[in-house]
Amino acid sequence: MEILGEELVMENTQMGSVKYLPSDEGTPPEQNFTHIMTSLLSTSLLNSSYTSVHHTPGDSTCKMDDTALSITLAFCYSLIFVFGLGGNLLALWVFLFIHSKKNSVRVYLVNIAIADLLLVICLPFRVMYHSYYNTWTLGRILCKVVGNVFYMNMYISITLLGLISVDRYINFHRAAGSCIQQSSKSSTRSKVICGIIWALSIAATVPIAAISEGSQDPERCFQYKKMQGVEWKAYFNCFLVALFWLVFLSLVISYGKIAFKLLGNSRKNPDFPNALQYNRTAKKSFFILFLFTVCFVPYHVFRTIYIHSQIHKTSCSWNRLMDRTNEIVLLFSAFNSCLDPVMYFLLSRSVRRATQQIFGNFLHLLANMTSVKFSSSTQSHTPSRPRAGLIVPMQASNVMPVSNQAT
Repeated sequence: MEILGEELVMENTQMGSVKYLPSDEGTPPEQNFTHIMTSLLSTSLLNSSYTSVHHTPGDSTCKMDDTALSITLAFCYSLIFVFGLGGNLLALWVFLFIHSKKNSVRVYLVNIAIADLLLVICLPFRVMYHSYYNTWTLGRILCKVVGNVFYMNMYISITLLGLISVDRYINFHRAAGSCIQQSSKSSTRSKVICGIIWALSIAATVPIAAISEGSQDPERCFQYKKMQGVEWKAYFNCFLVALFWLVFLSLVISYGKIAFKLLGNSRKNPDFPNALQYNRTAKKSFFILFLFTVCFVPYHVFRTIYIHSQIHKTSCSWNRLMDRTNEIVLLFSAFNSCLDPVMYFLLSRSVRRATQQIFGNFLHLLANMTSVKFSSSTQSHTPSRPRAGLIVPMQASNVMPVSNQAT
């Protein structure tokens, strides 16, 4: 084409912008037309690929299409939030205002309930993120705070569960003498231990949240990230994985020995008054270990592979697999905040009584409301009857006075 007597062609730039350059006077028009159409086609392809790719840190070409699980994750996290919030608030209320016996297990359970509540408070942000198909609109600072508070309280809960198992094992094998004095000392010691755990956790979380991993998409959060340049964060995650397996080993040994010891005693002395109670306690120990295994073991088995992929070069398809699998196993870990109240119910008699009383009062109130509603509806549909002592006018002529009947 010709503009002001000078033939111009379009040339594609890096981001798809177009500029006009004068062509050689001897170039045939057919070649100019072919060059123009090729430039337009390459520009459109480049722009379409640019708008559809979610760039991940450390990889400018890998598309992380993880929206397939968005609605499912939002729904599951919503349920965990509702049941986890209600269960842990109930447990915390019982421990602080009803449970009068102060021992080390009670101190640990109170701190676990607090950690679970802080974790549950982070879940609405995940629900919102997944509801918008993994789009974050609240800024990078809040993204870091929510993500790190979530993981901090998860590992605080794991550590305290391990301490409870060790404490129960020690109490199980401890002599019965001076129980009151030992209980007071163990309660004070457990408070100090919990304070140290919270202080160390906060001190470790603050620098991790403050230091950035490099270039990040401001509209993305909780996604798979490469750790090039900040490998120390990956090594810290390896430390947390090792801590989990240490806690898991302590739970297996402690609850396993307690359960097998109680089962052995109940089988040797079936007529013993506490034989049935020993059997129930043993089953509760196995059940607590089962809950811990279901919630946390899949996540930490996969975590080693996940961390390895973050600090090494891997294919794009492998990165996608890491991202989706991590979302699924992390859901099981968050589900533990709903199952911890079940553990409180098994370990604490006060929680059992308070829960049964609350549900009993609720059912009683529901039954009363139903009966009142039923009786009112029955009365409204019942036909009216003549009052006692009154004579229906139609039958008045057939009724004789009392004096005449007497005579």
